[in-house]
Amino acid sequence: MSQPNQFSLLKQRRFAPFFWTQFLGAFNDNLFKTALVVIITFDALSWTTMSPSLVTNLIPGLFILPYVLFSATAGQLADKFEKSGLTRFVKWLEVAIMCVAGIGWVTHHLWLLIAAVVGMGVHSTLFGPVKYAYLPQQLKPEELIGGNGVTEMGTFVGILMGEVLGAILVVQQPHGLMLEAAATVCVAALGLAAAYRIPLSPAPAPDLKISWNFVAESIRNINFSRKNRTVFLSMLGNSWFWFYGALVLAQFPVYAKDYLHGDHGAFVLLLTIFSLGVGSGSLLCERLSGRKVEIGLVPFGSIGLTVFGIDLYFASLAFSGSAVAGAHLDAFALLAQHGMWRILFDVLMIGMFGGFFIVPLFALIQLRCDPAHISRTIAGMNILNALFMVAAAGLAIVLLGQGLTIPQLFLVTALLNAVVAIYIFSLVPEFLMRFLAWLLIHTIHRVHVVDAERIPAEGAAVLVCNHVSYVDAIVIVAAAPRPIRFVMDHRIFKLPLLGWIFRTARAIPIAPAKEDPWLMEKAYVDIAQALHEGELVCIFPEGQLTRTGDINEFKGGVAKIIERTKVPVIPLALRGLWGHLLSRNKDNVFERVFRKGLRSRLELAVGAPVAPQDVSPEDLKQRVAALRGDWK
Repeated sequence: MSQPNQFSLLKQRRFAPFFWTQFLGAFNDNLFKTALVVIITFDALSWTTMSPSLVTNLIPGLFILPYVLFSATAGQLADKFEKSGLTRFVKWLEVAIMCVAGIGWVTHHLWLLIAAVVGMGVHSTLFGPVKYAYLPQQLKPEELIGGNGVTEMGTFVGILMGEVLGAILVVQQPHGLMLEAAATVCVAALGLAAAYRIPLSPAPAPDLKISWNFVAESIRNINFSRKNRTVFLSMLGNSWFWFYGALVLAQFPVYAKDYLHGDHGAFVLLLTIFSLGVGSGSLLCERLSGRKVEIGLVPFGSIGLTVFGIDLYFASLAFSGSAVAGAHLDAFALLAQHGMWRILFDVLMIGMFGGFFIVPLFALIQLRCDPAHISRTIAGMNILNALFMVAAAGLAIVLLGQGLTIPQLFLVTALLNAVVAIYIFSLVPEFLMRFLAWLLIHTIHRVHVVDAERIPAEGAAVLVCNHVSYVDAIVIVAAAPRPIRFVMDHRIFKLPLLGWIFRTARAIPIAPAKEDPWLMEKAYVDIAQALHEGELVCIFPEGQLTRTGDINEFKGGVAKIIERTKVPVIPLALRGLWGHLLSRNKDNVFERVFRKGLRSRLELAVGAPVAPQDVSPEDLKQRVAALRGDWK
């Protein structure tokens, strides 16, 4: 049966009012901020004597300053109070802030507008923990990746529309400032109306005592998150994305004017393409992940951020040499310039791969953190985001002050991304393992999983499977909703390339008693420890790869495991891998390659759990054989 499309959530009250509330909030933030950046960049002398480059980097820094100061408090409030009522309070605050901004526009008072920037930062700080804690409370686990994708798409489409409209309205003569003031107040009012349709979302910790010491609470939140290594490093990865984005996006106004020789329409064009990229990447995540939280997309996204960031530097150099100095071209004229399409393609791809990077991280954090602490976890992440974005603004100001050009700043950012990605993925090998598994099933094979829901989303269990090829474990990893500890022959574990992959995945090597009795006993101890900690453990009871395609006798190791730890056993069967290049089929290698071809079809069938007291090697072999059928 076909799965519901992620857009079907937009027809449901548990999601739609929330979606439109956050969409209008993102729209209004950028309707206001972009108008201010455009007016400072292209009409600076009538507002301030400060450098436009300094002000355009200062405004984002001031916007996210409240995240540092108030995120800890906002996280506590979101865990203590019912979320729909808290959202309405935040939206009333937005209406008041936009009224203050309106006065600033009408009176031509820059510092009043700067104060409104800080006010909107407070608004976003209060709403952030509510926004990301609401989703796991209202959506099923299999809806999280799609719900986050739609939410991120809506956020960046809202950003795009706000940026475009803000840049257009504010330059309209003679009433641009009045139009901008009226538009922001009206959008805030619409967001408030949508908030009144959000259904009740009970507080997970209503008895929580609020700590108003934001410094101590911020440290406490971050320290709590650090206890869950995967969640904390996902938070750092999320914050790095905002560092990357802030560093790049803050340069777009001056980049459009001084390097592309365009007017404000060139700036709008860059923002439009970037936002379309993030939106489309966010939506594609559900399709590419198979409706589960697929963190293998995160390394994929990181690779794209580096590759296209580097190419944006070279594309900028090629363009600047062919542009007409002193010209101020509109968006349509820019499109006719040699090299402009390459720049736009790079910007689009940076946005798209950013979507691949950020959506799975959000979903992973929501899925694996403590449900009673989720808002405070998001608040801790917002604190880190804010610190990273302030650091990005500071780094940009310092590097530009030292004489770096904006294209060189793009290059530095892309190279830093590569270093940070390697560091994070070395600390959390699960990201890399999932990426390799995801790459395998989206390039070489098409993998279909039968009854995937039988693999438990939480709790300990032993998985048993037939052993056909050296990539069996990677195929199973790609199909599973959570990490798996594999038990494998110590000789395979020591292979140069595959062994490194399996060590990265924390596989457990085992040897026959006659070869290495100490290693065999250690393996059983490690298996018992993993099951005691609630992990999934997968073994291949045949003990070796099949040489004929048939299932060999199951050895007694699985019974010994269950004797020590009473957990259910789940039979698995791989279909279609016999004859793979990495199987032990004796046919000609080239014949095997062409027989299978690219995108060959595989299946992983999952059987019903077997109770511990019913486990025997013979019965498990029969179950696996029945699942596999005649398709080897």
